[in-house]
Amino acid sequence: MAIQSFNPPTRTLMGPGPADVHPRVLAALGRPTIGHLDPAFVAMMDETKALLRGAFLTQNLLTMPVSAPGSAGMETCFVNLVEPGDKVIVCVNGVFGGRMVENVRRAGGEPVLVADPWGRAVDPNKLAEALKAHPDARLVALVQAETSTGASSDVKTLVEIAHDHDCLTIVDAVTSLGGSELRVDAWGLDAVYSGSQKCLSCTPGLSPVSFNERALAKVKGRSTQVGSWFLDLNLVMGYWGPEQKRTYHHTAPINALYGLHEALVMLQEEGLENAWARHRRNHLALRAGLEALGLELPVPEAERLPQLNAVRVPGGVDEALVRARLLAEYNLEIGAGLGDLAGKVWRIGLMGYSSRRTNIMLCIGALGTVLNDLGHPADTGAALAAVQAALAG
Repeated sequence: MAIQSFNPPTRTLMGPGPADVHPRVLAALGRPTIGHLDPAFVAMMDETKALLRGAFLTQNLLTMPVSAPGSAGMETCFVNLVEPGDKVIVCVNGVFGGRMVENVRRAGGEPVLVADPWGRAVDPNKLAEALKAHPDARLVALVQAETSTGASSDVKTLVEIAHDHDCLTIVDAVTSLGGSELRVDAWGLDAVYSGSQKCLSCTPGLSPVSFNERALAKVKGRSTQVGSWFLDLNLVMGYWGPEQKRTYHHTAPINALYGLHEALVMLQEEGLENAWARHRRNHLALRAGLEALGLELPVPEAERLPQLNAVRVPGGVDEALVRARLLAEYNLEIGAGLGDLAGKVWRIGLMGYSSRRTNIMLCIGALGTVLNDLGHPADTGAALAAVQAALAG
């Protein structure tokens, strides 16, 4: 049988990512491909770096998109900053902190875990205690927005504690960039990585990163070679660096970078703090609707992410069946729980272009209808009214 062209269904993406891609980004992806060393493309690269510095709120010259998803941004940080034998304090309160631990091990480092319950922020006191117990630690790694649980940690305070003990910091901002307050320079973040597919309203496949001079000094002062050729910043910066003449390192994902450039232009047009406020406002509206349906958000209010909402599955409800029906009947995707929270929560995303009124109304209406069909009483009308009241307030 001949295989035909693939035409994906039209979905509303309200899971943990990817999020809905803005139509302007989709249009940008279809623009004519040019060479990755074309002067016009090089000029666009410089604009992309400037736009990323605005999104990260940094002046770091080494701010660029890695030509691969957020996981490669994570590995870029660890493979360049961790040398064999380095002791690294890793704050773990979900899946992605656990992945940091694995990166430390693969880079030859010695991870020391600071563990907090899933669904809670990282405890600054635990970090301080770990650093006192391990004065030879070189790095601290932590996740700002733990996508697996919907918990947000106080990065500013955690980084201050790390610096008090003369440690560099690596921060996961995959789900936070563009959706939550993040101030790389003001908070002193040494290395930070993110992803294109969440609050930036772009497609998956690129990972913005930023390194300050302290972090670069560590990279340049290594006594061992970086373990990855593709992710070695000493080589990559020959292509993404500030020099007028770029040297070939790899063929950049040209059209994907068109999309990221357009997404960052839109973020600039909206205003970074306005984007943070939009995510917060829509989170409060979604919360109002969920609570009116009789559902609970297990993460304490002060520690909740606005763009990724963990919702407790009611007793007696088949959480997988609910997700399957939402997808089949409403073309609506929400996420399942992971790890310690598997089967216990749904994860509902409000990221980037997905963070809008129509999506919230669709989600609350569809979720209420399905829950009622499965025998769990939910007042859908009251929930939709609660959403509208929150958005009008």
